[in-house]
Amino acid sequence: MNGPPIFPGPLRPEIEALETSGIAALFGLGFGRENLIPLWVGEGDMPTPAFICDAAAAALKKGETFYTHKRGLPELRQALAGYGEGLYARPLAADRISVVSSGMTAIVLALQTMIRPGDRVAVLTPVWPNILSAIGIAGGAVEAVPLEPREDGGFHLDLDRLLGVVASGVRAVFVASPGNPTGWVMDREEQAALLEACRRRGVWIIADEVYARLVYDRSVAPSFLELAGDEDPLIVINSFSKAWAMTGWRMGWLTHPPSLAETFDRLIEFATSGAPAFLQRGCLAAIQDGEPLIAEVLERCRQGREIVFQRLSGFSRVRAARPRGAFYAFFPVEGLTDSLAFAKQILEKTGVGLAPGSAFGPGGEGHLRLCFASGAESLSEALDRLEPLLS
Repeated sequence: MNGPPIFPGPLRPEIEALETSGIAALFGLGFGRENLIPLWVGEGDMPTPAFICDAAAAALKKGETFYTHKRGLPELRQALAGYGEGLYARPLAADRISVVSSGMTAIVLALQTMIRPGDRVAVLTPVWPNILSAIGIAGGAVEAVPLEPREDGGFHLDLDRLLGVVASGVRAVFVASPGNPTGWVMDREEQAALLEACRRRGVWIIADEVYARLVYDRSVAPSFLELAGDEDPLIVINSFSKAWAMTGWRMGWLTHPPSLAETFDRLIEFATSGAPAFLQRGCLAAIQDGEPLIAEVLERCRQGREIVFQRLSGFSRVRAARPRGAFYAFFPVEGLTDSLAFAKQILEKTGVGLAPGSAFGPGGEGHLRLCFASGAESLSEALDRLEPLLS
């Protein structure tokens, strides 16, 4: 065949415009490096415990390798409903639960139910960059509402600003609380005000509550599920990844109005046709027997948070605040204007992988993110290496 290959046609502009996130760029540079301490992604170094793995392995050996219920095994959906009722002391029916292959898939499906080309989505930033890209892929436009920096290096919400954006005609609001990367937690009064405003205007709330169990001043973070009625315009995203040490399992769930059950049933059919049954058996074990594990993960993160806070507080270029939730230190560095370049420099000179603040959208530049879900020895060694560059 002579001549250049014939390209079938242009891609969608939303796809052509996609860029690799700063986190992925750093991950690629450091992959396979010797003596690497990887603190750049949202996972610790604790493997999934045996009681979860054994449940999945037993189901696999038993032959649970066929298609199953698209929205999840009925017994898992019922267990998740009971789990939510136990956390929030509110009735929660199993028909409001849809199990999916990863929390990210849950976000994509939620956006598919509501976002039309050109719709604006208000997003509290800094935020996990996948959210911003997912909105663009769906054809929506991000309306960033940056959290306000505090003097101590933490963040707070300008609620009036957010409510003003809601009133301006957005289609949805995306709220991650506890937040990645900031550790910010939305107070119940703020949630109530936002929910009421969205009810009045028919604006959806997509609430990312993946880190709900990883909070340090209470047993569980405030949830919109404590305030909302069954048919309020609310979809809550959750995942097994963080609190149960199951990042590689890629399992999550949505809590949605019961009227959307059939909608999600169809969407899941055209996305994955349902999550693997044997993985769901592991998830069921996690829900039924995992409270001691959650307590262990939380204590590990609490110790990591204190180690990181104490050390960062002694670095002259850093303002460190203890995050209220999640497992990240997201800290500003004096004089930092290109966090991606600095994170690459840190990787090259120290072998410590940090995420650049610029990856997390408006309000993120000038910061670095460090995941403190790893063991004390690893964190201490990383901070020893970082000290010369941050002091």
